[in-house]
Amino acid sequence: MKTLRLGMIGLGGMGNIHFDAHVLNERVTIVALCDLIPERCEKAIEKGNLTGVKVYTDFREMIDNEQLDAIDICTSNDFHSIIAVYALDHGLHVFCEKPDAMNVTEVQKMYDAYKRSGKILMCMRNNRYYSNSKYLKQFIADGKAGEIYCGRCGWIRRRGIPGRGGWFTTKAKSGGGPLIDLGVHMIDLSIWLMGNPRPVAVSGSTFSKFANNTAKSDSVHSTFGVANANGTFDVEDLAMGFIKFDNGACLQIEFSWASNIEREERFVELRGTKAGFKWRDDGSASIFTEDEHGTIEDLNPKLPEMGNGHFRALYHFVDIVLDGAPKDYEPEQGVNMIKILSALYESAQTGKEVQL
Repeated sequence: MKTLRLGMIGLGGMGNIHFDAHVLNERVTIVALCDLIPERCEKAIEKGNLTGVKVYTDFREMIDNEQLDAIDICTSNDFHSIIAVYALDHGLHVFCEKPDAMNVTEVQKMYDAYKRSGKILMCMRNNRYYSNSKYLKQFIADGKAGEIYCGRCGWIRRRGIPGRGGWFTTKAKSGGGPLIDLGVHMIDLSIWLMGNPRPVAVSGSTFSKFANNTAKSDSVHSTFGVANANGTFDVEDLAMGFIKFDNGACLQIEFSWASNIEREERFVELRGTKAGFKWRDDGSASIFTEDEHGTIEDLNPKLPEMGNGHFRALYHFVDIVLDGAPKDYEPEQGVNMIKILSALYESAQTGKEVQL
């Protein structure tokens, strides 16, 4: 059986989740691991009961020295495009954690390298792979929602700042706060369900009100990243905005690491001419439509368990590379995503709508 010879770069945080997925996939052979802290690699090798895996602290050295088919990038955001471009230019397929890159310049470099390489470039879009996401995608494809013309989405937390003082809260390394950290997830899911319309204008506002707040976190997601009590916090903790698309549709957005709200929630709510629906983070979905008598009714379909979206995305990448499976993510979508996020930050700074 042919397997994918893989090198992983970044074994902290999300890297551990990616590692677990690859170890369980019999179609993947982990050849090498790379991290600035080599002990993370050694720990992963022991956890996965692997042998013959080389450990590196320099991703270029790993790519130059090993016979790899692909790499998986799970570093801080500032290295995503740098590593991806180097790997693509060396003839490797690339899977990258979100966000695709920190800004439009970097994501364009990534896209250009993808185009000239002829290789696969895929970035994490785990929310597309959950059972309720796939159900709603098919519901829309069957024409049951009609024209999707507006909606709203968000990921809001009460207290859930990841790695306070570390790279997550340092703009030079992350590119921003919850907008770039959480926004990719739910904006992508919304646009994907809407049929991937092209964004044409955005407006937004950002706030930083909890940089010095010491209240205890109540979000499991805050465990990502390494905190640094003497570090930097120069990003937003809340972003709100509005996106317009080329087909006339629009989308409201809200993302926060910290807010005085009832509870943490991830959601997508879209409205169509035949039906509207809400995607929830517990794996459920509700549909709001008319019955044959013209009465509005709420439908709550029984769906399979949500499953692990990260694992499914990574398995799909392997299937694309090894089998030529149909792609459900195109790098152009990543470019548009970073254009949206960058324009939202610009709008928040200038107070004006930004045309894309």
